[in-house]
Amino acid sequence: MNSPLNNKIEFLKGVGPVRAESLKKELSIFTFGDLLLHFPYRYIDRSLMHSVMEIHAEMPYVQLKGKISQLKEVGVGRGSRLTARFTDSTGSIQLIWFKGTKWVKDKLRNGGHDWVVFGKPAIYNGAYNIAHPELEDLASFNSNVSTVLQPVYHTSEKMKSVGLDSRGLAKIMKILVSNVIENIHEVLPNYLVENLNLLSRKKSLLEIHFPKNRLELRKAESRLSFEELFFAQFRIVRQRVLRQNEIVGFNFSHVGNFFNTFFYDYLPFELTNAQKRVIKEIRIDFGSGKQMNRLLQGDVGSGKTLVALMTMLIAIDNGYQVAMMAPTEILAKQHLATIQKFLKEMNLEVGLLTGSSKTKERRILHEKLQNGELNILIGTHALIEDSVKFKNLGFVVIDEQHRFGVAQRAKLWGKNIQPPHILVMTATPIPRTLSMTLYGDLDVSVIDELPPGRKAIQTYHFFDSKRLSLFRFMHEQIKAGRQVYVVYPLIEESEKLDLKDLTDGYESMVREFPLPDYRVSIVHGKMKPDAKEFEMNNFASGKTQILVATTVIEVGVDVPNATIMIIENAERFGLSQLHQLRGRVGRGGNQSYCMLMSSYKLSTEAKERLATMVRTNDGFEIAEADLRLRGAGDIHGTRQSGMLDLKIADIIRDEKILKIARQKAIELCESDPKLENSENNPVKIHLKAIEKKSGNWGLIS
Repeated sequence: MNSPLNNKIEFLKGVGPVRAESLKKELSIFTFGDLLLHFPYRYIDRSLMHSVMEIHAEMPYVQLKGKISQLKEVGVGRGSRLTARFTDSTGSIQLIWFKGTKWVKDKLRNGGHDWVVFGKPAIYNGAYNIAHPELEDLASFNSNVSTVLQPVYHTSEKMKSVGLDSRGLAKIMKILVSNVIENIHEVLPNYLVENLNLLSRKKSLLEIHFPKNRLELRKAESRLSFEELFFAQFRIVRQRVLRQNEIVGFNFSHVGNFFNTFFYDYLPFELTNAQKRVIKEIRIDFGSGKQMNRLLQGDVGSGKTLVALMTMLIAIDNGYQVAMMAPTEILAKQHLATIQKFLKEMNLEVGLLTGSSKTKERRILHEKLQNGELNILIGTHALIEDSVKFKNLGFVVIDEQHRFGVAQRAKLWGKNIQPPHILVMTATPIPRTLSMTLYGDLDVSVIDELPPGRKAIQTYHFFDSKRLSLFRFMHEQIKAGRQVYVVYPLIEESEKLDLKDLTDGYESMVREFPLPDYRVSIVHGKMKPDAKEFEMNNFASGKTQILVATTVIEVGVDVPNATIMIIENAERFGLSQLHQLRGRVGRGGNQSYCMLMSSYKLSTEAKERLATMVRTNDGFEIAEADLRLRGAGDIHGTRQSGMLDLKIADIIRDEKILKIARQKAIELCESDPKLENSENNPVKIHLKAIEKKSGNWGLIS
């Protein structure tokens, strides 16, 4: 039987075609069920009464109880308005309406009784007023229990223009709930609801929209947050279980000549204990007969690329080819240069494929790839093109994977009949709660120590008044043979943002550091690849001492001689980006510095971001702070997995609920991974509905 929750939204009383179109475009609400899951983001406590004497302009809203008098119209035409005087035992305040005046006059025609007034206070000509307040006579207000906690819904200006402000949404939500409440069925197994003492789904959805009191609201929020996190975790955990049980992996049991020759003859420095541990973990995966799906986390400069290369050599020793995919051409070329440098004395062929690879180069590369001559192919998303065919792809390394969509990664699986082993690398440390949610299907390895000889980067926050001192320090460092990055957030001046732009910064650097003693390079995303590469090579080879750039150098630039990173308008960058940029220095044995330049006007959040950068170099501590400040929904790339499109749960606030949800999901996956037991039918039915809507990438990493 078709549920009314699947009915099209235009068929709900009070909606109609115009409002339906607005709901679809603005909120992606297409059905009754979609609207039901559009939860309030806060509630106004309408049980709280203020007095006129308590009013101040910073109040988000005020609710008053008293008399209304002196109703009069002022002005004519467009400038007309309706005013009234509201009075309680402590004083009086003006009420004002610029539109809807006829309705207000009709409502207030019968004066004398008490009214409840609700609205945002403001100051005009030194006196408080409330524009367009909500009005309700006291007797009606007292009898209307549902107004105690008034839901506030996200809306938009376009929606407001068709009567769908928060109050308008609440009205149609009331109609919706009364229509569908009896068709709301449980989606969790009864034993889980009972064991965890959860509210029923029906009661939770009723209370979340129209709560009787704060206790019932908290119970509803907890139940719906658990439900949301449970299904997100179940999908992740089941992928892992099914992959381990059903997908056979290539058996790389042989550690042969290529690995041993490199390890004993060409390894440039001794591996850290963390690198050794991770290589051992990957070797165990390679020999397990299961397909590896492992996440390698390591801070900037911790040696992830070397670990990836050494595990690539194991794959090659076993007769397989390797692909390495990077998000940008600069990073792909950097990996190529690094790996070719490591392997220069060994008889292995490494190729590069990017969007700018020429036709002749591609033809030769494709031939070598298909006949097995090419051992390692490094590239950008160009690797997933249908024309790219391997002879025997056995291992894929994906760098900074959060920049690729799951559909892109999926195409790499199709490059061999049997799925290759997957190693996902990131230099962006992932907080525990986020890792549990986004990467719960992956085995995790962490490189948690830097190579010996590396010194901690010293970070300072300066205002513009310190710029001359900064220039003197730059002169000293350059005279000592060091190099400097200067990063700007913009390419050209913006009228909207009062920022120092890249072009102006470049010109000021040229003036401050004139020829012949100094040379300055400039790099940004709008440059042609050849010009960008020319400037990068000049800086990397030491021909230029200063590189003025945008965040195009955030990843993939390795110049050990560069010891100073200056970030202009640092308050405009997120913590993760600041940390990545800082990681461009400190890659050699010399002491390195990061200078965060900002204006004096800083928000509280900006101050905390900059203070965090000055306080610590620990990427995981920075990631936790970033998650706390920005929230999971804003962390770069998290939504593209489809696993973190949360409507009510918050993985920071609900960390305890997340842990319980994950544990219960693991228990269910272990006991009934295919949901064949009848008691788990509600989960099976709801899971199908979720996957029908969001798509199911199955076992893809």
